[in-house]
Amino acid sequence: GLELSHCVGANSLGPAVPWRSGGPCKMKRVRTVFKPEQLERLEQEFLKQQYMVGTERVDLAATLHLTETQVKVWFQNRRIKWRKQSMEQKAAKLSQFGVIQPATADSTDIKDREEDTVDVEL
Repeated sequence: GLELSHCVGANSLGPAVPWRSGGPCKMKRVRTVFKPEQLERLEQEFLKQQYMVGTERVDLAATLHLTETQVKVWFQNRRIKWRKQSMEQKAAKLSQFGVIQPATADSTDIKDREEDTVDVEL
């Protein structure tokens, strides 16, 4: 499952904030570090399809020894990266032809608009 680190903020400027309603300190999720083999397989699957759902996601998670949530979040984050790269390539092509493009939303706005960017599910 998801690992949570111990108290965060005990030595910070403000008081410790309870994480959810469970305890006296704020808990922080430990970032998943994927093995190179897992990343290679995830990238291969992303090239086939940008959305992994249902039993396909469950099977892939089991094959890679990851949780379904880890696979889901990896695909969400990879789609955001893919969209950002696509926009940058489009901007580069337009600038080659001297086309001035209107101001575009930055990547944080895109992430906010992404409908399924929840990072943690408990």
